Amino acid sequence: MRQARRHWKLLGLVVLALTLLGAVLGSIANGASSNTSISFHMIRSATVNGANCLPDAIGEVVDESSGPVETLTVDVHGLPPNTEFDFFVIQVPNAPFGLSWYQGDIETDHEGNGHGVFVGRFSIETFIVAPGSAPAPDVHHEPPFPDATSNPATAPVHTFHLGLWFNSPEDAVHAGCPGNVTPFNGDHTAGIQVLSTRQFDNDMGPLRMLEP
Repeated sequence: MRQARRHWKLLGLVVLALTLLGAVLGSIANGASSNTSISFHMIRSATVNGANCLPDAIGEVVDESSGPVETLTVDVHGLPPNTEFDFFVIQVPNAPFGLSWYQGDIETDHEGNGHGVFVGRFSIETFIVAPGSAPAPDVHHEPPFPDATSNPATAPVHTFHLGLWFNSPEDAVHAGCPGNVTPFNGDHTAGIQVLSTRQFDNDMGPLRMLEP
């Protein structure tokens, strides 16, 4: 009887070890995490991949929580040298992207590497809300993406994905990529998306993994 109990106890430990191993492997595949920090990659966007340009482009992200806020550290590699890019938190990783929040710029050096640090709420609590419609500042008037003069009302919408865009269509064309104009910079005259977190499902963006 004692030997049988020992056998079942040993079997239970093996099952527990396999379960933990599966969790670790899943974490490695989709981004490593701890209670206060996660890390993951940004990969070539659907547009860049479809155009077969920037074959070595990649981003590395570390998201660390200090409790009230998070610090998002972004390092990019394999991009055109001495070029400006625009960094956004977005609702979904591919077009039409959904609600999107401009964080700031990343500029590459002479080797095509760039570094950015952003402070804000970058966790499972990241969301956009508009309880009602209100007038909005009308600053940029030029087509194709003039400013809206009011906002649409919306219930809370979580934004767990990240995207990086060329600051100008000309820079994209110079890099051998499509020259589409998009609204993803300060005056709404950006180029195409370069990197994104599209390896994660639409509703499971990587910021969702951090629960401060």
